[in-house]
Amino acid sequence: MASIEGQTVHRVLLVDDDDAVREMMSSSLEAKGFEVVAVGGVTEALKYIATESFEVLITDLHMPNAGDGFTVISAMRHSQPTALTMLVSGYPDVKSAMEAIILEADEIVVKPFGVNHLAELVREKLRSQKPADRPNKERVSAILRRCSDLVVKGWLARVKLARELNHLVLADAERTGHLPKLIEDLVVRLNKPITGSPQDSDATYSSAAVLHGELRFAQGYTPEMLVHESRILQVILFGTLKDNLNALDFSLLLPDVMTIADEVDAQLTQTMSSYMKLVNSPNSPKAPKLAISAKSTAA
Repeated sequence: MASIEGQTVHRVLLVDDDDAVREMMSSSLEAKGFEVVAVGGVTEALKYIATESFEVLITDLHMPNAGDGFTVISAMRHSQPTALTMLVSGYPDVKSAMEAIILEADEIVVKPFGVNHLAELVREKLRSQKPADRPNKERVSAILRRCSDLVVKGWLARVKLARELNHLVLADAERTGHLPKLIEDLVVRLNKPITGSPQDSDATYSSAAVLHGELRFAQGYTPEMLVHESRILQVILFGTLKDNLNALDFSLLLPDVMTIADEVDAQLTQTMSSYMKLVNSPNSPKAPKLAISAKSTAA
């Protein structure tokens, strides 16, 4: 924040991929006394956020290539938490929807809008801005680790309501089996460096998934039951993230969600493989119910 002849000059980082819109907004803000750094994409914006200071961020929501306005806002939240953040969108209903769901930006501006109105809105928000009291944002992996017990309880409650799964008489520990260890394996996978879209080679070998298949064989599960309980796990995992939106770091949300889906499917594949080996083994009886317990097969 600079000062010219006693007047405070606020630095604005403006991010918009439309050259004409960016130039018009930049000129309007500069005419109103703001110092503007205007960039056309997420990558360039992130570089400025990491190396320079700003009092205001104005970013378009939808931009091509990697990332979007939420990525830029999340980065600003972490690097410069006191900065005023404004998200611009061309969708009429985005204001109410995003304020209710995301709770990331200080203000959401809906296109079309008068450029003079934008400068006035920025000044008004800066005058009324209160010290930020924002919770530390968490990665998906941190939230799932923190809520692991809740995930297990939610999964168990959902399974008990599923007619396809609850006809077997099992104790809760036998029903949950190796689920806590499977969640921990998922957290480990999420904490690995992101190199792109999930690949089959990224899947983690899970001894818990293998043992889980053996347990389910002994308990009398069918392959359809294995798939059903895996689908319920994904529903509970994503529901847990929804319940923790205020604490969620959105900058890596999309790749993390893709990783969750990939890892849960990989675990199911390993579970199914160990299950089918027993089914096809000439030395194994066909699914003797409760021959082994979750406790006796714990990893």
